[in-house]
Order: sequence, then structure tokens, then C-alpha cells
Amino acid sequence: MRVAIVTSKFNHEITEKLYAIAVARLKERNISDANIHSVWVPGAIEIPLLAQHLAKQKKYDAIICMGAVIRGETSHYDYVCQQVSYGCQRVALDYHIPVIFGVLTTEDEAQAESRIQTARDWVDGAFKMVSLLSE
Repeated sequence: MRVAIVTSKFNHEITEKLYAIAVARLKERNISDANIHSVWVPGAIEIPLLAQHLAKQKKYDAIICMGAVIRGETSHYDYVCQQVSYGCQRVALDYHIPVIFGVLTTEDEAQAESRIQTARDWVDGAFKMVSLLSE
């Protein structure tokens, strides 16, 4: 299985941990480095465009999109969360490829930290979706 990982650099204290956990889980599931393609984007809002770019290449069985959007004092949070989730779903539907939405959307950094381990679940979800779509 070939997997692409698109990760936001914004909130890097969180996203670097998400990335490390996801890669470790892929290796636990016997995916070699050669079958993991990683791309880092500036922020969460750029994730869907890169996911689309990778989906168009038809080289990957699944794309895992990761980031951390933490609520601030403005409504920017709501717009970012909505656009990123919509964009990832659109890529999945348009290109018929599992696009795993691994973008934490939390009220604060402590909530994000407490959800770091969900990156393992995103990897497992990618495997499950690839399996289901191959039936």
C-alpha cells in the first residue's frame, strides 16, 4: 500500500507529533519508507489543494491529511475548519480515494495534546477504507 501524508506546519508543536505517530503506525503495519510520501503545507487551509494534487497522480491508495486548528479570538477558526473538511471530502469523492480527515479542531492546545494519539486511528482508518473499496 502506498500512502501520502499531507501535514500542516501551523501549530507545529502538535502536528509534528501527529506526523511522528502516524508514520510509526504505518511502519507497525509494515509500510516501508518507500511507500510513504510526505508533504508539509503552510497551514490547514492548504491541505485540500495538496490532497487533490496527490489524488490526481493516482499513485497512492490513501491520503492522510493532518493538522491542528485551535480556536482563537476571531471567527477565523470556523471558516478554516469548514473549508478544510469540505475540501478533503471533495477530493475523496471526486477522485474515489480515501482521504482521511486528521485535522484536530479544538478549543485549546491542551485538547489538541490530549488527542494526539488519534493519529494511529487515522492510519487504521486508511487501511480499512482501502480494504472496503477494493471489495
